[in-house]
Amino acid sequence: MTASQAGTDVVPSTIVVMGVAGCGKSTVAALLADRLGWELLEGDSLHPARNVERMSAGVPLDDADRAPWLAAIADRVRDGAAAGRPLVVACSALARRYRDVLRGKGVVFAYLSGTRELLESRIAARSGHFMKPGMLDSQLRTLEPPQPDEAAVTVDVAAEPEAIVAGILSALGLVAAAA
Repeated sequence: MTASQAGTDVVPSTIVVMGVAGCGKSTVAALLADRLGWELLEGDSLHPARNVERMSAGVPLDDADRAPWLAAIADRVRDGAAAGRPLVVACSALARRYRDVLRGKGVVFAYLSGTRELLESRIAARSGHFMKPGMLDSQLRTLEPPQPDEAAVTVDVAAEPEAIVAGILSALGLVAAAA
């Protein structure tokens, strides 16, 4: 289990679990939210119907498609911060310009990084998801991993989800909530 960090002197009140399809965003975000006792937001639940239809048909989203989706997630992040509700968000946030929409006080990104082969095998193994295996190429082309000036940790997803969550907690200096 490896985790590296950059710009994480931020005290997190929102953790955006990010990465391409197949990296385990939803699984890791749910475990992380549970371990911390924080609210969970599954970013995919905020996609407009048109986006889901496009992705289900194997059509990659463009920036115009993503804009209302990212704005809806950013609104939820700001609402949570204003209400003092810590939040874990599962959201691809592939490009810096997308993360810039989500960025704010207390927002930290947990980038789930994996090999193409691992990601492809995970996508191929799941059923009932709108993200089609052929769309991984588009996501990898769009991906801009977090840079040193961004509040982010990078975690290798080859480990089991519990180890990934432990790596994120350790890298961010967070302690899980009491059971």
